[in-house]
Amino acid sequence: MKRLLLLLLLFLNMAVIFSQDDKPNIVVIYADDWGWGDLGCYGNRRIKTPNLDRLAGEGMMFTQFYVNSAVCSPSRAALMTGKYPAELRIHGHFANDESNGKRGMVNFLDPEIPNYMNILKSEGYATGHFGKWHLGSGITAPEPEAYGVDEYRVSAGNGPQFDFRVVYHKWPPRYYEGEEQPPPDPGNRSTSSEKIINEAISFIEKHKDERIALNIWLLDVHSTLDPSEDQLEEYKRMMPGELEDKYPGVNAVYAAAMTGADKQIGRFLDRLEELGLEENTVVFFATDNGPEDISLSETSHSAGGNTGPHRGRKRSLYEGGIRVPFIVRYPNVVMDGQINTGTVVSAVDILPTICDLIGHEIPDGTRGESMLDVLSGESRSRETDLFWEWRYGIMGHFMHFSPALAMRSGDWKLLMNPDYSRVELYNIVNDPGEMDNLADEMPEKVKQMSDVLMTWHNGNPEGPGKENCIQYTWEIPGLE
Repeated sequence: MKRLLLLLLLFLNMAVIFSQDDKPNIVVIYADDWGWGDLGCYGNRRIKTPNLDRLAGEGMMFTQFYVNSAVCSPSRAALMTGKYPAELRIHGHFANDESNGKRGMVNFLDPEIPNYMNILKSEGYATGHFGKWHLGSGITAPEPEAYGVDEYRVSAGNGPQFDFRVVYHKWPPRYYEGEEQPPPDPGNRSTSSEKIINEAISFIEKHKDERIALNIWLLDVHSTLDPSEDQLEEYKRMMPGELEDKYPGVNAVYAAAMTGADKQIGRFLDRLEELGLEENTVVFFATDNGPEDISLSETSHSAGGNTGPHRGRKRSLYEGGIRVPFIVRYPNVVMDGQINTGTVVSAVDILPTICDLIGHEIPDGTRGESMLDVLSGESRSRETDLFWEWRYGIMGHFMHFSPALAMRSGDWKLLMNPDYSRVELYNIVNDPGEMDNLADEMPEKVKQMSDVLMTWHNGNPEGPGKENCIQYTWEIPGLE
């Protein structure tokens, strides 16, 4: 009987979607380097995120959401196209053409590949992108217009720029002998989210009578952070006592930047409501990968992210690097306050879900699956497996040093190197911290999954690191 009622409710919700005169507005808020455990609604009791907590309370939050890379550019490419980054030859972050070439990468995301922005533009939407781009910025890279974006202002991309400089109020940058020191500058890194949201608000005000498709891709909380005195004020409790005038500490810096970004997201949500657009707008919120590690020089005073119970951070294929917050709000369709703990969802699912929302055919070659039924209240198992590849080094504590390949199939996650070394098998539902390696106990499961994983990996383009991925190793006395 329960199943029958659920199906009836699902049918009615779907009818609401497709009986609307106007297709829904689409807003994708993609934050930078936030951890699974950073938000209040995901259990964080130290960092204040009231606006995203409100978004979750008015929509649905997912506990098993994955991005498709543990770093920025490949994660963003997968989100936009519904394809795995490895097949696009986007293995790491986009840099200059020389650096991209040495790593066997293309110089930018191919604009001929269908992405949700050019699909939405083809359906008559006014399209905008404000914030970080990072899908190519070299001499040959196109501007966002080539991808179906009408209006845009970017960082880490070509086109009209945001000027976000990192200028340290408390922590002077290092200069070397013979280097000229620039004059003092008040800096504006702490205002990045505010300026991105200002542009996003102007866009929805301008196009309030049209169908809107909008990317809000925040720079926060990507290191290096430089929160203002006002942003730091409410986190004095985290500061190191008598030293706070010299250095407020990693935790306060990170929390202040995150709460500052949450405040700006709240401004956008409030304006959406004031303009009468809230009811017919789908808001997706996620982040591009897990939090940064404190071991790098540029992150040493900023990397305070929380991965919850998960091992791994940015660049790692353990859960903390690829499992992140995901919230969806769509009034009258997505039921308020739901927490989906049972369905595995991924960034490659966003494009097919958007296609279903607007009644557009899903492009051939899309790797994800539509989750429209899940948004309407059905908790179901994922129909397709998920795959990851990371060809480069991993920073930080040795516990974050994952193998180079990973896949998720049902409750199971397999990690291994292409040469079949470091085989690790985990029941992720029972062991989200990836501590109990069951590979030796379940050889048949390993064989089954490794065959599928290696078939996927072998089908990806060749390039440096594909067969012998760079792995940092530690020599630890007594550990073999």
